[in-house]
Amino acid sequence: MAAVLVGQFHARDAEGRVYSVHEFQESMPAEGDQASSEPVTTYRLAIGDRVKKLDDNQFLLVQSDVTIVREPETYVSE
Repeated sequence: MAAVLVGQFHARDAEGRVYSVHEFQESMPAEGDQASSEPVTTYRLAIGDRVKKLDDNQFLLVQSDVTIVREPETYVSE
């Protein structure tokens, strides 16, 4: 099964460090689940560490057990 990058965002931990988080979706559903399953979304840091989604804005760095918070998106008008 291959995963496709569908988004990315920045998040900060309590000490102010910024992490680049990548959002992936499976390109093909798992065998046997083809008709009924939604694509599975996973998250990873740009360096490859696994990230678990806790809610819409909070995520957990699995290896270090650190909670990070998604930064609000800022738009630049042209």
